[in-house]
Amino acid sequence: MRSIDPKSLSTSILHSYLLSAVAPRPIAFASTVDADGKPNLSPFSFFNVFSANPPIMIFSPARRVRNNTTKNTLENAEATKEVVINVVTYDMVHQMSLSSTEYPEGINEFEKAGLTMVKSDVVKPFRVGEAPVQFECKVNEIIKLGTEGGAGNLIICEVVKLHIDEEVLDEDESINQKKLDLVARAGGSYYSRAKDGFFEIPKPISTLGIGVDAFPDHVKNSMILTGNNLGMLGNIEALPTQGSVNDFVEEVGTRYPNIKTATHREKHKLARNYLSFGDVESAWKILLS
Repeated sequence: MRSIDPKSLSTSILHSYLLSAVAPRPIAFASTVDADGKPNLSPFSFFNVFSANPPIMIFSPARRVRNNTTKNTLENAEATKEVVINVVTYDMVHQMSLSSTEYPEGINEFEKAGLTMVKSDVVKPFRVGEAPVQFECKVNEIIKLGTEGGAGNLIICEVVKLHIDEEVLDEDESINQKKLDLVARAGGSYYSRAKDGFFEIPKPISTLGIGVDAFPDHVKNSMILTGNNLGMLGNIEALPTQGSVNDFVEEVGTRYPNIKTATHREKHKLARNYLSFGDVESAWKILLS
């Protein structure tokens, strides 16, 4: 393990490490206007949502590392106190990337990227018509984190109106993540297509899971079961009763005739297989047999 003092690195190298290690990151496709109403559009991956009541999003246009200048988005947000944050989908990711080109001041990135300008309802900046979710925001506060190149500027935005394309909604009005098809940013030139990487993990039960510390030693110290396996096994309220274990062993005896005499190692391998299908209860019954 290499241990590094951040102060020993150049800003550009530290910036690269941070962006590659903290990934993937959601993208705020931020639309602003200057004091004269001229539009600007630029993506930022130092971004997330931080509150629902009030609805708060924060993104951070950093000072340029190479020459310590600020970006038009920051200057516009300071001048007008308004911004629209649009989500970025796979179908528009190349247009989003093109808009990040540092065109001269006054150039309309909507036009350069071939994106549709849609008038907002509450704020002056335009929405991106191709984005299936758009957040009209008022800027509550801007926190400057430094004065040198690479320093961030936290733009704290309160959502005053949101727009959602009905095509990405399910019947229960919730957003379908696969239909939304978001992309996220990583280090270098890398992006991640969210729907290709989705997987589900059941949330911890509302009652208390028994936790790994309550496991029998041979399970807790297993050389076969992974950390993820142990996490799944710990998310139950109570271990199966001995009676239910005995019934299970009799039930699967034809498929696994040696289960009663199997070693811990053999049982752990079989339990791991059940866990791969999400069957925690059967995995425990094998481990306790």
